[in-house]
Amino acid sequence: MNIEKLTPGATFPSIEVLNNKGECVPLINPISPEHWTMVVVYRGVHCPVCTKYLTQLQEMRTQFQDIKVDIVAVSADTVEQLNKKLDDVAAEYPVYAGLSMDYMKELGLFVSDPRSDAETDHPFPEPGLFVINCDNKVQVLEIANSPFVRPDLNMLVSGLGYTRKNNYPIRGTKAI
Repeated sequence: MNIEKLTPGATFPSIEVLNNKGECVPLINPISPEHWTMVVVYRGVHCPVCTKYLTQLQEMRTQFQDIKVDIVAVSADTVEQLNKKLDDVAAEYPVYAGLSMDYMKELGLFVSDPRSDAETDHPFPEPGLFVINCDNKVQVLEIANSPFVRPDLNMLVSGLGYTRKNNYPIRGTKAI
């Protein structure tokens, strides 16, 4: 089976998601033209590992702001599930719902079915992280097939700061 996946250097797709009021909004909306955007795809309200990761993102938000990297997070949850997650995570960055199956495929995410009704009521993406540069190109990406495989945020902010400071080009653009 040959599935097209998003690769470094590719143009990040235009994706519409839902905010906590149920309004359709663009996933990527940089604060200013020189900002990059880090998109964190999380599994959903049912995932305690996601809650911990989103909380750590909040704790490090100013470090990402200092290097001009905006943070957004998104899941396939409903708006109601999103609002329940926001009760657990006091995020001062945008957190969205409604990532569709088509968008999950376009991003090359791994998708899981719930193991029970207690977990959730819909297929959900496994973690993914995409850093989009000023030219709307994928600068960095990490796609996991398991909830506990995620980039270390301290290393990520350090590496992105170094990359931005030195204006390094996108790496690893050829898949073999």
